[in-house]
Amino acid sequence: MSLVPTLETERLRLRGHTLADYPVMVEVWGDEVTVRHTIGRPSTPEETWGRLHRYAGHWALMGFGYWAWEEKGTGRFVGEGGFSDFKRDVQPALDAPEHGWALAPWAHGQGFALEALTAQLAWADAHFKRRDFVCMIAPENERSLRLAQKVGYREYARALYHGAAEVLLRRV
Repeated sequence: MSLVPTLETERLRLRGHTLADYPVMVEVWGDEVTVRHTIGRPSTPEETWGRLHRYAGHWALMGFGYWAWEEKGTGRFVGEGGFSDFKRDVQPALDAPEHGWALAPWAHGQGFALEALTAQLAWADAHFKRRDFVCMIAPENERSLRLAQKVGYREYARALYHGAAEVLLRRV
């Protein structure tokens, strides 16, 4: 039995990551488009392997984590996202579960992220019995900032994280 609940939307299945996701994750996290506003440089396969383990570990240890998003009709990997506690060294400290997401470059601009985030937030509202999730987005990532606002996030602070400017948002 999987620790990760499967969520379904009109076009997507949000499910736990598997070892079979590793090759496409290497491709996605090695792409300049994916990392330009997130980690800033392509991930190595080794770093992506650690990311896959971190996702599984979150579910096992915390009871929440990231889902792999796949297109229902094709099974194609669309992206991933969910909730985390990465113990980030940022001030002000993130004091609620952090919501994050990333899309495969081919999936940008098709409404997949809004669909997935809406399902994740519905799950989170029931699971956490709270609404005040946080997210951290680069100020130049206008698409993610607009998406975050659509699902109820509002800016509450600016911060530096690993030397880069970040917008901290809270859903209320």
